[in-house]
Amino acid sequence: MHSDAEVRAWFEDVVLPSKDVWIATGDGGIVALLVLDPGWIDQLYVDPDHVGRGIGSQLVALAKQRSLGELSLWTFQSNARARRFYERHGFTAVEATDGDNEEGAPDVRYVWRRTDAAGVA
Repeated sequence: MHSDAEVRAWFEDVVLPSKDVWIATGDGGIVALLVLDPGWIDQLYVDPDHVGRGIGSQLVALAKQRSLGELSLWTFQSNARARRFYERHGFTAVEATDGDNEEGAPDVRYVWRRTDAAGVA
């Protein structure tokens, strides 16, 4: 949808100055990225060669730790792997769209809420 140059400019001009950005490194480069906005996991990407190694789980744990007790995120409805991942980490689907986004693809919003020892949000 966007050229590499457009993505780099957006990241440099918008994401880095205004959001909380975390990276995981390995194999001599970046292998995962987490972008947080207050109350939101804005982006979570793990290099396909590094999926299944716990990196995404560590980044979600970091996001939960840094949150005020609630996080939301969007993922595509068709991304079954991501949906299972978030559900394993305590996120619940609360809303779905028919593709009202830049990609025109149906998506789903997930929410995680911290609970106390009694299980009450």
